[in-house]
Amino acid sequence: MCRKYTNLSATDIEKLIEMETTLAYYAELTDCYMFIDCMIENLPHAIVVAEAYPKKQHGLYEKTVIGKFVFESFEPAVFSAFKNREKSSIPRAITQEGLTVEQNVIPIFNEQQQVIAVLIQEKQVEALSKPKDDLQSMPFALIEHIVEPNLQPIPVVSDLLVESIILTNHDNKVIYTNPAGYRFISELSGLESFDQIALDKILPFLQEVYAEGDDIFFLEITFDRKSFIVKKIPIRNQNDKVTLLIIQDLTELKLKENELTMKTFAIREIHHRVKNNLQTVTSLLRLQMRNELSASNVTAFQEALNRIYSISSVYELILENEDNAEEKVDVIALSKKIGHKMVGTAGTPSIQLAFHHENMQLFCHSKKAVSLALIMCELLQNALKYAFIGREEGMIDIQFFHNESTITLHISDNGVGMHEVKASFGMEIITRLVEYDLAGTFTIIPSERGTHTQIQFPVSEEVFIVND
Repeated sequence: MCRKYTNLSATDIEKLIEMETTLAYYAELTDCYMFIDCMIENLPHAIVVAEAYPKKQHGLYEKTVIGKFVFESFEPAVFSAFKNREKSSIPRAITQEGLTVEQNVIPIFNEQQQVIAVLIQEKQVEALSKPKDDLQSMPFALIEHIVEPNLQPIPVVSDLLVESIILTNHDNKVIYTNPAGYRFISELSGLESFDQIALDKILPFLQEVYAEGDDIFFLEITFDRKSFIVKKIPIRNQNDKVTLLIIQDLTELKLKENELTMKTFAIREIHHRVKNNLQTVTSLLRLQMRNELSASNVTAFQEALNRIYSISSVYELILENEDNAEEKVDVIALSKKIGHKMVGTAGTPSIQLAFHHENMQLFCHSKKAVSLALIMCELLQNALKYAFIGREEGMIDIQFFHNESTITLHISDNGVGMHEVKASFGMEIITRLVEYDLAGTFTIIPSERGTHTQIQFPVSEEVFIVND
């Protein structure tokens, strides 16, 4: 087993084999259970490679635990010995099997003073007091009421839980429920008293849970238009075997999920219709452009088409991802989609686009995405319309930067440059959208060559960076 699961050397394994031959004597001498655990190669778990127990002892572990994986969340003292290289003692520890034991753990060193295993000594701890009468068959740690001589129970945490807590004995008969558990059984069975009836008989849908034997078991069940998650935990007491059921009612949650799903479908249908309506408007504008129009009218129509396409691109990106319930839009993908489309329709194939975003994953919600789409549309339209007059080649550079609180978008070109800023419909669109929709600033940065514009806007719940 050491050769299969660990990276121990042959010398280390021989040392453990030698120690294992004396393990039974120590178990008899100390009247305790003894184990040797080793760390598994390439996994943060340990494995039991040897065990011994006193012959007169019976009942702590029914089956051998050799070959069983050990997890840190259940056996912290074992892993502490590996990490800290020190002995640890715990007077009352809960093992992976749910047993209360006194536990001592010491590290085992090789000749190089490396921890190759840990030696564990366990002795069962008796209950601090004996449960009374009908509670006697319940594990002490799970008694949910302290019964006084006047038989008035003092409620504890389980009485306040919305989850159903149910304990059944070896015959699957109920020996304890919290109030939520009583209501659960009573409502589904129609019975007010069920002490002497096996739970899986009055609630047949639980038969699958009990059929799993001694394994911890999770199951989601739908019954009578109700949905539940049932967690079954077998627990072994000194006198009996009991089963703990923790049942969470998911009915209301499922209803809300269905409502949310229906709303998501409705929103997606609205997006489809908006996208289709925009395509209809685009088709009407293109039909109108086939008539004899002046050059200025053709330009105006094309600018309108570009704006409509920019808005439509937002909805296309939302609809491409069926799991996009939050309507997130990839801003980098949006800018590339709009940029390539506009360069393609401008009839200037020699104009090159460059995108620089340092693998940033920038997302925003649909409303902000529409504003960003229109802003980029206007700035690219201006560059394509004015920057390269009398030139066959050119470059438009789109750059995204960010820090913890701010997104910065630069759009620059190597064209003829802007000698003065003139008021226009496009410039008014940019200014209003940046200031009012993005709560940002728009700046034209002086440049020796071409035009350089900058937009800054804050990171928010609607505009955010996703880190890998």
